[in-house]
Amino acid sequence: MKKLFSIIVSILFALSVSGLAFAQAPVAKPAAEPVKAEEKAPAKDKKADKRAKKEKKAKKADKKADKKAEEKAPAAADTK
Repeated sequence: MKKLFSIIVSILFALSVSGLAFAQAPVAKPAAEPVKAEEKAPAKDKKADKRAKKEKKAKKADKKADKKAEEKAPAAADTK
């Protein structure tokens, strides 16, 4: 019985030591390729894009209002 117990203990010891050896082995991770500055996409600011679109629309509306005012103004001056 003592021989059987000592064999089982020695097998468990060998397995635990080998398990620890494999568990602590360093894992080789592939190095990430550095990204060049040219390949990086600029971060987009959605709020800034929306503001720019609103400003463009406002400018177009102002130009249309100015044109309409110019068309109406000479017509009013001619009728006097």
